[in-house]
Amino acid sequence: MYSRILAPIDGSVTSSHAFAEALKLARAHGATLQPLFIVDLQPVAYDAAAMFYPDMRAALLEEGQRLTREATERMAQDGVDGAPRIAEVELTGDDIAQRILSCADDFNADVIVMGTHGRRGWRRAVLGSVAEHVVRSARCPVLLVPGREAEQQARESEENM
Repeated sequence: MYSRILAPIDGSVTSSHAFAEALKLARAHGATLQPLFIVDLQPVAYDAAAMFYPDMRAALLEEGQRLTREATERMAQDGVDGAPRIAEVELTGDDIAQRILSCADDFNADVIVMGTHGRRGWRRAVLGSVAEHVVRSARCPVLLVPGREAEQQARESEENM
């Protein structure tokens, strides 16, 4: 059913939980999996913050390399084929959701598997929803893995430490 699965990752508990589901799906279908990390740097005005812009980009690229390396290790442990990708948001009006969609097209993904924080009401309106934008605009199916369960598990494990 699925032969090419795209799984955006960002290091959050929700993203990790969704990636675990993407691994299961890839194993079940013998699919190729592409973990995707998006580097998102909003344009910086010419002030003190602009001086640190190259350092912020380097730090995000380093984080992306770490996360994609971990994803690759998990894939190898589970016997799942594929290679990670790090992509950057274009500074000309692009955003994370648009970059995910573009990468899905480039990869010719059959499905996108991603986490959602499950925000409702004013929080969703104020913060927006990458997952919602991807669902509304994707050319392929999108499997959303709710994050509330994963975040609750993380809180419980922190309390038990």
